[in-house]
Amino acid sequence: MNRTDRLYALVEELRAAAPRPRSARTLARRFEVSVRTIERDLGALQQAGVPVHAEPGRSGGYALDPSRTLPPLTVTPAEATALAVALRALEGTPFAADARSALHKVLAVMPRRERAAAAELAGRVRLLVPLSRPVPAEPVVPGPLREALSAERVLRLEYADASGAVTGRDVEPLVFLGGNAHWYLVAWCRLRAGVRGFRLDRIRAVEALAERVPRRPVDLSELDRLGSDVVPLSELGM
Repeated sequence: MNRTDRLYALVEELRAAAPRPRSARTLARRFEVSVRTIERDLGALQQAGVPVHAEPGRSGGYALDPSRTLPPLTVTPAEATALAVALRALEGTPFAADARSALHKVLAVMPRRERAAAAELAGRVRLLVPLSRPVPAEPVVPGPLREALSAERVLRLEYADASGAVTGRDVEPLVFLGGNAHWYLVAWCRLRAGVRGFRLDRIRAVEALAERVPRRPVDLSELDRLGSDVVPLSELGM
């Protein structure tokens, strides 16, 4: 069994045992590898966002939280391939890495035969990207910024303007705004007491505060008047 298959099998083994834990030694015997290899595999799953946690004690081990995982899905190979093709459109956006993570989670709960068929089908798909529309480089976006809208927390930014001057801003996230050249966080800026757009590549640091975003009546038609730091909506095809 190669490592990719073992990672998928580990998830299914922990799912079948949940909520009871499995020790690393037990898992090592099950997959005929060393305890150290199993611990590396479990660490990789945790880094990928799989909800595996360690339970201390003599009867402890590793357990999967079934409330945070998908049950086995009846996704066909063609459907899985369609998801992969659709997610291609997210390359160059702040959500590309999250999209890949979501696809990996879907594949992890597919039966092995269907997963192998999906991999074979995906290998026969080619996408033609016009040379006039190259895929932009994927922006590096910190987690608190990617989760800004769903977490509903006030953000503290260190932001560099067009001249390079850095200021501290407490902002209330409203929407993400994307175009061919740049992505922006549109937010109520407490420093400027108004709606402002912040280019993601100019955000030097971000911290999610404990304070929740208040329900503030904001007219998003102001987006066209955000100033020189933001591309007008008309230029983004919106």
